[in-house]
Parts: sequence; structure tokens; C-alpha cells
Amino acid sequence: MDRYSPGERLPSSRALVDRYRVSPVTVSRALAQLAAEGVVVTRPGAGAYRAEPSGPAKPAPGDTSWQEVALSAQTAAGPVPRSVDASGVLVTLAEPPPGVIEFNGGYLHPSLQPERALAAALARAGRRPGAWNRPPTDGLFELRAWFARQIAGPGGEGGPTGADVLITAGGQSALTTALRALAPPGAPVLVESPTYPGMLAVARAAGQRPVPVPVDADGLRPELLAAALRATGARVLVCQPLFQNPTGAVLARERRREVVRIAREAGAFVVEDDFARSLAHEDAGALPSPLAADDPDGVVVHLRSLTKITSPSLRVGALAARGPVLERLRAIHVVDQFFVPRPLQEAALELVGSPAWPRHLRAVAAALRPRRDHLAAELRRQVPALVQAAAPRGGFHLWVRAPEGTDEAALTGAALRAGVAVTPGRPYFCAEPPAVHLRLGFAATAGTAEITEGVRRLRTACAQALPHGAGGGEPAPA
Repeated sequence: MDRYSPGERLPSSRALVDRYRVSPVTVSRALAQLAAEGVVVTRPGAGAYRAEPSGPAKPAPGDTSWQEVALSAQTAAGPVPRSVDASGVLVTLAEPPPGVIEFNGGYLHPSLQPERALAAALARAGRRPGAWNRPPTDGLFELRAWFARQIAGPGGEGGPTGADVLITAGGQSALTTALRALAPPGAPVLVESPTYPGMLAVARAAGQRPVPVPVDADGLRPELLAAALRATGARVLVCQPLFQNPTGAVLARERRREVVRIAREAGAFVVEDDFARSLAHEDAGALPSPLAADDPDGVVVHLRSLTKITSPSLRVGALAARGPVLERLRAIHVVDQFFVPRPLQEAALELVGSPAWPRHLRAVAAALRPRRDHLAAELRRQVPALVQAAAPRGGFHLWVRAPEGTDEAALTGAALRAGVAVTPGRPYFCAEPPAVHLRLGFAATAGTAEITEGVRRLRTACAQALPHGAGGGEPAPA
């Protein structure tokens, strides 16, 4: 804006659209934001003008440098620095610039979200008697019972009941509550390697020390889990047994009981993040039951959410646990949140109890499979240098390895300049990564045509950023 003098007329909206090659909506929003900030004034029928300076000069900014000392000071109660790197989370939350294809998204594309069913559920929920009153702090019992049935499975024997469930504000909130309840500041917390960056951020924000336990194509490796428990004395393991983020691995049948047994013998809890159970693809087949479904000793603290399968704004999740740990989870949950807003809980109940719910689950399963297969095929054709892990039968993304010698920051930066946003792999490791990886999502795309174009742009980036001779692949149509 400095190129325009106070009172000078800005170019027309059409001229700005042509100059910056953006949509009229983008120009309109930008002008509205500038007007709200007092930078420009708009005059109906005459256009937009640089605003005249008004009022007294702004005061000099304060000196906040003292905060660096205050935030970094260590005490006997907090020996571990609690600086928080949220970059791995923000990558999936930030909306990409206009025209950029979203391979880094962590939610369903709007065309896959049940918007009509959500709107109808929220309208019905708002008319329920007492819908705007204070809910029970543990959550509406009907919703707690519904989550318990989902965890216990068809048989229902041995699984949690509604009394064992707390309603939380989404999965991230449940994860935060669980880690704060189970491990004090400075304690080691065992995590899969690689793993979800949001969980690493939660642990570090609580002053805990994430310790990696590698996974392979069959999920967490039990022998390395046992070794890590012996070496660290950790009392918490966080894992994703189903469609693990980011590898997509499913914990093998023979490992499931072994993981719980090893944890039980070490006196450790297993935090089971079952985030992707509703995201199974059409070809997934019968899914293994949650670890919590057969856990009479209360080793497993189970969490899940409705957010991923519905909408980023339906932040309703659940924590399930048995024994004294439930009381501690409840206390931290109440202190942090009080409760989840009742209208959201009522809307969730309306949604999962409606005929639209099973239809939505089937529609998403049917839509994710072709997106997954198309992305995998286009990567093999256009960018064969990116080596894919086995294609998962659930979840949102593919996990790929870049050639040795790749500069991860250069590659992700080149991709963004080429018009496609990808997720770097470094934030998924709590220690040194064994190689450079990318997580490439397909659920936030509009469909297969957009995926083809996104891979074409990624190919352009790889030609610039991969080590010499590592690109390859047949040219994609323009």
C-alpha cells in the first residue's frame, strides 16, 4: 500500500484480478480486510482509496524481551524446556494460498463432508429441551454410551461402558488430557517413530520427553517396545494401532496382545489413538477391534473423535478408561475445559442416530479408495523417485521416501512455489529421521483430476529440488 498516497484511488477490482491472477472473491476479501484495518476506504460507485492518516501517532512498541528469560527459566519442578514447536500441526491446519492444491490437508474436502446432515442435526439439536443448558461435566450419557458401543464392538463383552467414557472437545483435547494425566513433567513418554506431530507437541508442551519406538509395515515392534520400557522406565506408550499416522500401518494380529502384555508387565499405560477407525476405505475388509475392547485390567486408555469423519468444526471426541486413572482423567478434563458445549453434543447425537450417518460412512469409504489409488498410480508414473510405503486401506494419506541427499526444506518450498502444498516428514520424528519423507494427502482434494494436476506440479518441484538424476518419470499432460 505504500505505493499509493493518502487519498489516492486504488486500481479497480478487475485490474487487481488481472494483475495478481486471483479470483474476484479474493480481491473483495482483501479489500474488506484492508478497510477493516483502516488502511483503505471504499466509496460505493467510486472505488477504493488509500485512507487519510487520522488520530494521534501510534505509541512506540513496548519492550517484551524480558519474556525470553521468564519463559526459559528452569526450576526444580520443571527441568525440561517447555518450548513448543507447533509447525507440524499448523501445516495441516493452515489454509493454502488460492490456487494451491492441498496435499497437506488433514480433513475431508468440503464435498465429502456431510454438510446437509450436519445442518439438519444442529437444527434438531437446537430444539431439544434443555439444549442450551449446562451439560454433565462428563458429557451427555447417551453420547458416552454410543462411544462405548463403538469401542466395544458387536459383541460388547469386555469393552468399556458409558460410565467409563468422558466426552472431550475432539481428539487433540483427549490426547492432551491423557498425557497430562498419565505422565509428570520430565517423564519419558514412548511414542511410535514416526508418529503424529500433534502428539509430540502435546508431550513437549507438558515438559515430557518423547522417546521413539520404531514401527514397520506391521506396526509397532514389540521387542523394541520392551527394550525402551526397560531402558527408560517409562509408564506411558502412545500408539495408533489402526492406519497409523503417517505410515498407514495396521498393528499385526500377533502383536496386539503382545504390546498390551509388555506394557502391563512394565506397569505402563497404553494410550490408544483410534483416530482413523471411521476412515476405512471400501477395500479395508473387517477391521481389528480396538485394543481397549479386550482389556479387563485397564491398561489401555482409548481415545477417538468424530471430527475427522465429519467436519473440522464438529469437535467432539471421547476418552475411555477403567480404574483409578479415570478419576484423574476426569479431574484434568474438568479443570481444563469444564465441559463440551451441549449443543455440539446434542448435534453429534442427532447425527450418529440419523439414517444419514451410515450412508455418509459408506460414501466416504467409497470416495477415499479411488483417490488413494489414483495418487499412488500418478506418483509411480510421474515421480517414481519418491518411494511409497504400502498403500493403506484407511486414512487420508500416503507416506513416501525421497532419494538420499534430498534437502527436505528445499523440496517442500519448491512444491509450494509450483502450486502444491505437501507435508514434510521431519516433524513426525522425535529423534533424527532415517531419511527424508513426505506425507501426501488425498482426502482434501476435489477428486482425481486435481490429484493428477497436483502430482504434475510436484514433479516440477522434484525436478528442481531432488538430487541430480533422481527425478524421472514420463511427462504428464499439461
